[in-house]
Amino acid sequence: MPSARPLTALRTIAVIAALPLLITACGYGSKSTDDGKQTAVAAGAKKLSAGEVKIGYFPNLTHATALVGTQEGLLQKELGGTTIKTSTFNAGPSEIEALNAGSIDIGWIGPSPAINGYTKSNGKNLRIIGGSASGGVKLVVNPDKIKSLDDVKGKKIATPQLGNTQDVAFLNWIAEKGWKVDAQSGKGDVSVVRTDNKITPDAYKSGSIDGAWVPEPTASKLVAEGGKVLLDEASLWPDKKFVITNIIVSQKFLKEHPDVVEAVLRGSVKTNEWINANPEKAKASANAALKELSGKALPADVIDPAWKSVTFLDDPLASTLNTEAEHAVKAGLLKKPDLKGIYDLTLLNKVLKAEGKDEVDDAGLGAE
Repeated sequence: MPSARPLTALRTIAVIAALPLLITACGYGSKSTDDGKQTAVAAGAKKLSAGEVKIGYFPNLTHATALVGTQEGLLQKELGGTTIKTSTFNAGPSEIEALNAGSIDIGWIGPSPAINGYTKSNGKNLRIIGGSASGGVKLVVNPDKIKSLDDVKGKKIATPQLGNTQDVAFLNWIAEKGWKVDAQSGKGDVSVVRTDNKITPDAYKSGSIDGAWVPEPTASKLVAEGGKVLLDEASLWPDKKFVITNIIVSQKFLKEHPDVVEAVLRGSVKTNEWINANPEKAKASANAALKELSGKALPADVIDPAWKSVTFLDDPLASTLNTEAEHAVKAGLLKKPDLKGIYDLTLLNKVLKAEGKDEVDDAGLGAE
């Protein structure tokens, strides 16, 4: 395993180490929106064991499976007469809280809040039931100040928040370079400046930071402002894949309505297949969904490169989640968590087999 690989490895744990710090790991802010939106159901369509399924996700490109799946009706098609009620979130903790409260049943979410939610409940509140996306994280720098990776030393680099997914990844990368930084203060051979993603582009334009280790679309927003991608995190992982978005479900809902969960997973698999077969149409669909949710679509110079950097897949890439946890422990960011049982890929593998696709592995972290 390459020594650089730990950099993403810390992603998950960051959040475990500091629950309130996760807020901007995948989103922009801390608000959640129960939009109460219900998808249209075909007349005469048969309901499954639940009349409604409440689904949560972020208005982010890394959650495009959910964005496109709802926008194109691909999820609803598999659910028949069971309606979908959607809620959107800008932070992992708020989505986990909604899952715990029963406000949502199934959610698209990053690995850090999934692990955090699982460990904080002693393995009783959720299961990861599928994958959704990989990649979409980059180190973008001011090319006038930083021309090589070694030039990062002595510079001011932003991450979304202390202890969040990208912050931990960057701290680990710094350690791999042999440089020293105090994780709490961010001071050392590199100045790690914790900056909310929504204001990072302005911080870059003002010159208060020299670069940032951030997820999409923030990375592409920086490039649109003249920044240069110095490192794509995917390059540090075998096969250039690491988990950025999972699908989770409350254990209660999974037990009571496995047919509904299976239908959602089937819709997710078919959505990913459609996205990969129709990338331009899917990109436009995702942007249309973002515009509907936020009131503003992403411009072409942002969405085009951002879209290309995210890979949509069904495999939750469990081994990368496990590696992240191991590296976070090694970094001293948290005590070794017990992740046994965090995955239940039974229904996903049933769907994949029926679709003629390869089954996926839980890396030994499956529920018994």
